[in-house]
Amino acid sequence: MTNSASLVERQYGLDWLRIGAFAILIFYHIGMFFVPWGWHVKTAEPIEWLTWPMMAVNPWRLSLLFLISGIVSRSLMAKLASPSGFARSRSSRLLIPLIAGMAIFVVPQPWVELRDQGTYSQGLLHFWIHDYAEFGTSRGTPLPTWNHLWFVAYLLVYSMVLAALASLPATVRQNAQEIFNRLFSGWLLIALPVAWLIFAHAILHPIFGETHALTDDPYGHAIYGFTFFFGVALARSKPAWDLIGQVWERLLWVAFAAITLKFTIQICDGQAQSLEALKEGARAIFAWTMILGLIGMAQKHLNYDGPARRYLTEAIFPYYIAHQTIIVIVGYYVKQASVGPSLEFGWIMLSTLIGCFLTYEIGRRINLLRPFLGLKRLAEAPKEKCTKGQPSLTVQS
Repeated sequence: MTNSASLVERQYGLDWLRIGAFAILIFYHIGMFFVPWGWHVKTAEPIEWLTWPMMAVNPWRLSLLFLISGIVSRSLMAKLASPSGFARSRSSRLLIPLIAGMAIFVVPQPWVELRDQGTYSQGLLHFWIHDYAEFGTSRGTPLPTWNHLWFVAYLLVYSMVLAALASLPATVRQNAQEIFNRLFSGWLLIALPVAWLIFAHAILHPIFGETHALTDDPYGHAIYGFTFFFGVALARSKPAWDLIGQVWERLLWVAFAAITLKFTIQICDGQAQSLEALKEGARAIFAWTMILGLIGMAQKHLNYDGPARRYLTEAIFPYYIAHQTIIVIVGYYVKQASVGPSLEFGWIMLSTLIGCFLTYEIGRRINLLRPFLGLKRLAEAPKEKCTKGQPSLTVQS
């Protein structure tokens, strides 16, 4: 799949994979309105069968995004040449939309949640001005909140840790990379991460759960911190990239077999614990082989440029910022209309796509709003040429 020369070229496959992962995340949150699991607002008629495709993407969708973010961060670190420059860049691209998101975009979500529970009767403007910034949980939910923007908060913190690590002596960083290269050049590329994921999900998750609250989320950091920094090291590991390029097809077949085993156990064993260890193992194998298999597949078959790639690469983060608020608001009102799951899905889907599109198209044209959506100001944004092979997101520099 790769050689020492190709490691410095544009890896468009990772762009497409990131776009696809965010798209799956948006559809996943639409699905959360319909499945029986708890969420901010729920349909009156849950769809049981939808839990199966949701469970098929749940183990790997966010870990894949964090891993790609680690690769991109390593490339940006090399491009900016200094840890302080990287920290400033990440702060402006992540901290500003996080604060703006919590202060503006996310506000309707807890309002809708409280209204749906029947515990709040005031309007959105009153909630925003008087009750949202209580910095407490008196209404049964933490306020203010970042809700789905927890991903941005975690990514910001990991980026700052990476900036600190990049300040270590060059020999320390080089030795750490060499250890990674030796350790993950063979079958341990699959076995060690799988063992870690089993430990995290079987030991940490039952004790701590997954809070997305940053300071009390050991399980979340064990999963997402691990995959982010694995991506950082993977970005410059030719042995690991070579191995992924050789075995990615087999990894996807292993992933298919693992999720089939997990679902079979779940169907046959129900809630019994007799095969829980086997199910945990199948889940971890599925998650990791799916991630590596998709990376290899993207590099092999999606490594091409085009107008769609350039548009979506910039648009997908603003889409992510806006999407859940739209889903929650529209879901709340279509639920009250009692139109049934099919029409609910249609309205939510159409409204989310239109709302995200308008958010991006309007926001990107107003320089003042661009940082709120995680976009560079127009004066700072580089003009990307259409020349084939033009590098801007590299695996290694």
